[in-house]
Amino acid sequence: MNDRTSDRWQQGDLVEVSITDLNDSGDGVGRVNSRVVFIPDTTPGDRALVRLVRVKPQYAYGKLQQLLESSGDRIRPRCIVADKCGGCQWQHIAYEQQLEAKRHQVIQTLQRIGGFADPPVDAVLTGNADLGYRNKATYPLGKSATGQIQAGYYQKGSHQLINLNQCPVQDPRLNPLLAEVKQDIQQQGWRVYDEKHHRGQVRHLALRIGRRTGEMLLTLVVKNWDLPGIETQAQEWLDRYPQLVGVSLNCQSDRTNVIFGSETRCIAGHPYLLEIFAGLKFHVLPDTFFQVYTEAAEALLQEITQHLNLQGCEILVDAYCGIGTLTLPLAQKVQQAIGLEVQSAAVEQAQNNARLNQITNTTFQVGEVEKLLPQLETTPDIVLLDPPRQGCDRAVIETLLQTQPQRIVYVSCKAATLARDLKLLCQDGKYQLTRVQPADFFPQTAHVECAAFLENGSRESGMSGV
Repeated sequence: MNDRTSDRWQQGDLVEVSITDLNDSGDGVGRVNSRVVFIPDTTPGDRALVRLVRVKPQYAYGKLQQLLESSGDRIRPRCIVADKCGGCQWQHIAYEQQLEAKRHQVIQTLQRIGGFADPPVDAVLTGNADLGYRNKATYPLGKSATGQIQAGYYQKGSHQLINLNQCPVQDPRLNPLLAEVKQDIQQQGWRVYDEKHHRGQVRHLALRIGRRTGEMLLTLVVKNWDLPGIETQAQEWLDRYPQLVGVSLNCQSDRTNVIFGSETRCIAGHPYLLEIFAGLKFHVLPDTFFQVYTEAAEALLQEITQHLNLQGCEILVDAYCGIGTLTLPLAQKVQQAIGLEVQSAAVEQAQNNARLNQITNTTFQVGEVEKLLPQLETTPDIVLLDPPRQGCDRAVIETLLQTQPQRIVYVSCKAATLARDLKLLCQDGKYQLTRVQPADFFPQTAHVECAAFLENGSRESGMSGV
């Protein structure tokens, strides 16, 4: 074994590393002398023999070669391809340790990026299961060396497809479709898309299910609309699967890794499924953004509702409202709810969902939040922020600091951008961070959702370095 001192490491060297932490990408973290090493497929408490695959002056990335000592939190993965598939990072880690790692990740990020000395981070909120929770799965398609149609996820760090006939994290009711639709594509003779040469036709298989209703959607993402025999095949799928309510095509003609194109056409059945969320009815389309773990999202919504202790007289603005998933349940407890959303199709769905539930105290506006928020005719009592991973535009933060709503709830899927934006909101004591509630929307992965609660006021914020 070539075990060099850390200042002389080279790619290919073997080193022994004791794992002490997990980073926000899901890799195990250890140190050898003064250099940090990141190693996938490890967990705190492991002692491992690691081959260095990338070496930088202050850190290195390694590949697990041999476990010299296993952590007490290491378990046997419940998926037979967990060591290959890139869909999950943490199936080898006991679930309680996953939750503790996610809370620790949020605390560290708020300290490091946000400057919060002692952030008030609660224990991680969970749904009712750590497997079988996903209501949506989108699988790239490929061909084996023998010409068989495959569907699955890419191997970690590559574009090598790992073929799956079932997936333990998706709703098990979707597994028959995953296993059998590939055979139908094969029999139809439809050519699978080749991303390298931009040839072929069928790119992805997308499946959705209403967790409460059992209704399913099947969508094929295609390079163009010319798919001979799709009408007949779509009707056969509806006949075969009683819970399947709609079959659609989505056209993605661009040479891109963005899965869905801008247009979806329903071929048979309905263009949407019905889901029940927080006691309300929602129509969910194939390309609608809807949280993939229904029960965990409901649990977080319940925490938000309880914390706000709404009295029925409040004006609430839901920025980045999507199809009204949070707007509509909260609208039942306030005087008025206003949803802001840049995607016009999502606003149309939100309006339809409001009518579906006979909720009349909501309005939805199309446009960029940073432009719409300053133009509101009323100052909201509560602003709910649920931006994409890149966080809020700086103009949104500046508008909030100018209008100063009494309370802000910031829902985030990326702790780093949450911490960045909270730092801006809490500077000069204009807002106080009173609570952060993490939630596990993606068990078996390193992702963590958070709801941060802020109160308007000049009390001590518990921040340092801000």
